[in-house]
Amino acid sequence: MNRIFHARITLGQYLFLLIVSGMSFWALWDKHIVLAIVLVIILLLGIEKLIHTTYTLTPDGNLVLYYGRFMSGKTIPLQEVNDVEQAYYMRLFGYGLMRCVLVHHTGKTEALMPVKEEEFIELINKKAKL
Repeated sequence: MNRIFHARITLGQYLFLLIVSGMSFWALWDKHIVLAIVLVIILLLGIEKLIHTTYTLTPDGNLVLYYGRFMSGKTIPLQEVNDVEQAYYMRLFGYGLMRCVLVHHTGKTEALMPVKEEEFIELINKKAKL
């Protein structure tokens, strides 16, 4: 059975949506139609990516990263996973403002933000036998 983890939405992503929607409202109000259309398309793509981003662990031993209908996803075999760790970035006065899960595989690193991080890390460690 597939185990699906949804992505966490951060304050910065909410702020991005608020700024782009405000700019598109301004462009419509000030009759800059081409700019308004471009901003609305960016807003729709951003909302689509935020809502539909999932991380799926399949029973055949793959981690499938799905970023929505308009973005290309990735499939990572769990045999290639070397390490999984929880990390903090955007540090301010020694405190991490944002958390993510780093998945190291075959010389690459993916930064993922699942809602249930501890359960996600445990399941990857269990399936990848780390």
